[in-house]
Parts: sequence; structure tokens; C-alpha cells
Amino acid sequence: MNVQTRRFLLAGSASLAASGSLAFAAPHRHRAASSHAHAPAPASDDAGGDGDASTAPVGPPAVTPIGPLDTVARWACIVDYTTGAVLLEKAADERMPPSSLTKMMTAYIVFGMLKSGRLKLDQPLPVSEKAWRMQGSKMFVPLGESIPVQDLIQGMVIQSGNDACIVLAEGVSGSEEQFVALMNDQAGRLGMTNSHFMNATGWPADNHYMSARDVATLAVRLIRDFPEYYHFFSEKDYRFNKIAQGNRNVLVDKGLADGLKTGHTDAGGFGLCASADRGGNRIVLALNGMPSTNARAHEGERLLEWSFANFENAVLFRRGDVVEHAAVWLGTAPTVPLVATRDIVMTLPHGWRSRAHIGVDYQAPVQAPVAAGQVLGELVIANPGLADIRMSLAAGQDVARLGLFARASAVLGQKLGRH
Repeated sequence: MNVQTRRFLLAGSASLAASGSLAFAAPHRHRAASSHAHAPAPASDDAGGDGDASTAPVGPPAVTPIGPLDTVARWACIVDYTTGAVLLEKAADERMPPSSLTKMMTAYIVFGMLKSGRLKLDQPLPVSEKAWRMQGSKMFVPLGESIPVQDLIQGMVIQSGNDACIVLAEGVSGSEEQFVALMNDQAGRLGMTNSHFMNATGWPADNHYMSARDVATLAVRLIRDFPEYYHFFSEKDYRFNKIAQGNRNVLVDKGLADGLKTGHTDAGGFGLCASADRGGNRIVLALNGMPSTNARAHEGERLLEWSFANFENAVLFRRGDVVEHAAVWLGTAPTVPLVATRDIVMTLPHGWRSRAHIGVDYQAPVQAPVAAGQVLGELVIANPGLADIRMSLAAGQDVARLGLFARASAVLGQKLGRH
């Protein structure tokens, strides 16, 4: 009869590092240089003027795997793009006014339409009176004309144009209301459990909200699902209708991030969602509820640098690596290798490599016959302060069942050995 086996493999990823199986990405602590002189901070995205430049912490500190950290942001969530590990969170699941961070979902819907062929970048969309009259940040679309989708995307993500969002929404769905239904449906499918949209722009409205965790989730999916369109978030400026406009994301303008979006309303304060890649490590940061554009820029830069300075990714196993050899009962081989079914990368705080615990769970002995690829157990990787990583372990080769005579001999030998 099989018994459940839990075998403890390693106490501390330092053991793996010593064996040569563990590879750490080298941390990058430098600050990227701006490619041009930094222009003054742009006006707020939606409504209201710039607030005080206070950097005093707001509320309780954020929670991180390496201890509490004060932040001026009211809501915050920082995640590692590769592993999904949460590096920092503060009221991350609380509903908040998302302002123009909403436009990330509008972009997600539009990018999906482009990818499916239902929209084309050079396809012109008509400007309605509703779009033309839309207030707040604008790309200044002319009434009655048709604007190519590419220009509208640039106006939406670079200049945060509310008017561009309305033109896109009406062009995709016929009306903004029908487009919003697509946004809410997509939010549910992405697992954004604390988000609900009432418009495509982020204009203040009752029952229009997102959480910082949902903003980070959406950012990850934008980067992962639409790499061919993500470059729009990286563009520092564009010109439309003879008007030159710059990217409102100061971290993009300074070369510290390659996206994504900023936002502001009186109710929600100043918000920022940013992402940066350094040496193959990508961080996604979502902050909101800051008091000013200056505070938003400084806090975004500070927390982005903090993330890269304090965490690194370790490749624990590559797909196909042998993790364990499991005993086989009545098989033509005494053991079968248990192999990783995918690459395993874990986010670890610097200096905490010795805290990782790695073990395997499987039924032992394994009953023959065994087919290569057959799932036989599970690898469990735990590190204090971070979510456990679990991965199926599969047979690395076929193991046939012994013939009848050999099986009888093996069973008899086992019985005799008990006496």
C-alpha cells in the first residue's frame, strides 16, 4: 500500500546556490539617466490643481516581507512581474477612486480588438459631440472629423485624453455605456475583484472604483498579453493637430520606467502605475492617494528603487531538472526521476536566501508501470513573508511493470524478508 511521503529537501536556498542549481539575477542599483532635460510636471489628469508637496507618511505603514515601510501613498501595491510576489502592500484591496488609471482598462479592451483584427491602427473613428465636449485632460479632437486609432491611443495613454477615450469607446461599441459593459466583463475575467467601472475615462462617478492590487494586476496583464502595443506607454511625447504634448508619467520621461499611467481626482488624490525592467527583472508599482504631482514623482521613484535594491529573483529549477528519485514498486527500474514541469523562479529579499525551504510530497513507493510525464507529486517552496510556490513533479522516464514471474519473486522476497 502506498504511503504519503513528505521529504524535506533543503533548508535554505543557499544550499542550492552552493550546488550550482540556483541562479540569482544580479541586482541593478543605478539610476537611469534622462535622455533630455526634464520638463516641468504636467497639469493633473482629470480635475483640480496640484496639491501640497508634502511627503509625510499617510496612515499606517505599508507591509513588506522585510518589515513595515512608511509611504505617503494612501493605497499601494508593488509586485514582481515574473513571479507575482507582492513586495509591498497598503490598503491594497480597498476600493479607491482610480481617476485616469481607468484608462488602462480602456487600453486593454482596445488592444484586444486590435489583436483580434476587429480594429486597425490606421482605422479612422468619428468624433462625436460628446467626445468633443468632454472636459478634463484632452488631446483636442476636432468635432465632426475622424481620427486614426493609433493617434487616439497616443492621446489616451500619453496625454491622458478623455476625449480620445470617448472616441475609442464609441468606435468599438457604439456607445460609452456599451463599452463600459465590456470593461466590467473583462475585469471579472482578469480576477479584478475590487473594480467596477462607470465610464471609460476615470471621470469621477458613484460606484466607479478600483483597488491598488487590481491596478497592478491589470498592468501585468497589459504587458504580458499585448507586448506588441505596450510601447505606446513608453512614448515620451507626440504631436496631434499641430499641438505637441508630453507624457504625464514623469518616471517615463526620466527614463526610470517604460509605462504605464498617471491619474488625479480630488477624491482620489494623485495616482501612478509604473513598470520598469532592469537586467530581466521587472517590477510593477501601483500607488494612489498622494498629495501632489511632486509627491507622486518622488514616491514613485523612491519605491521603485527600493524594490530593485531589496529583492532579487532566483531560478530554483529549470523545466526537466531532476528534483528527486522516487522508489518504484514492482518496476523494471528501482527508482524513477521526478522532474520539474516548468521553470521555477522565486523572488527573495537580499540576504534571505538561507530562509527558503524546499520539499516534495508524493506517494511512495510509486506503483509501476509509470509513463514519462505522469504527475507523481508536488514540489513545495516556502519563504517567510512570501506566498508558497507549488509545482507538479512528473516522471522523467518510463518504468515498465515487472513480468509475472519477476513480480511473484519480488513479492515472495518481501514476505520472507519480514520474518
